[in-house]
Amino acid sequence: MDLLLDWPLPDARPLGAEILAAYAEPGRRYHDTRHLAEVLERLDELAAHGTAFDRTAVALAAWFHDGVYDGRPDAERRSADWAARALPAWVDRAVVDEVVRLVLMTEHHRPEDGDRNGCALSDADLAILAAPPERYAEYAAAVREEYAHVPDADFAAGRSAVLRDLLAKPHLFQTPHARAAWEDRARANVDRELVALGSDTQ
Repeated sequence: MDLLLDWPLPDARPLGAEILAAYAEPGRRYHDTRHLAEVLERLDELAAHGTAFDRTAVALAAWFHDGVYDGRPDAERRSADWAARALPAWVDRAVVDEVVRLVLMTEHHRPEDGDRNGCALSDADLAILAAPPERYAEYAAAVREEYAHVPDADFAAGRSAVLRDLLAKPHLFQTPHARAAWEDRARANVDRELVALGSDTQ
């Protein structure tokens, strides 16, 4: 699959290629080109089921949201900074500002109810939680590999805290289609991972 065919700025293909190269860095195990492709596919699915959002801004934010991913703090901020530097030559300032806002939103995935762009991107990014069990297991293992430098006990505690924070939300997903199609399976997957991490789900 040539992901550049889905790059929303045809006149800026070198920039798209640069972002793809970042996703293809060898240290990545989950936050890679497959993840980007899956997020873009889920955005298409949401649009096909009536979810309204700004396709250009959200697609650009999807491309940039894990543009920087190296296991160090503030990856979302650094990804947003990349977008802020790279995009003004190609899109209006309002689009740049929206892409930056959306990339930063992916740190915590808590868009406001009326934030159509944020809800769409958050749902597409978190859709992996609702993957079939085999794919979810691959995802969980890949995330562990990305943090191979972290001792098992510390990783289990940190990962469990992230998952519990997600489960504490009233809904994992914000859009009607995502809630109907993905919510139950995602919660079941996360519950199983918590058990595997040695953390009960109560």
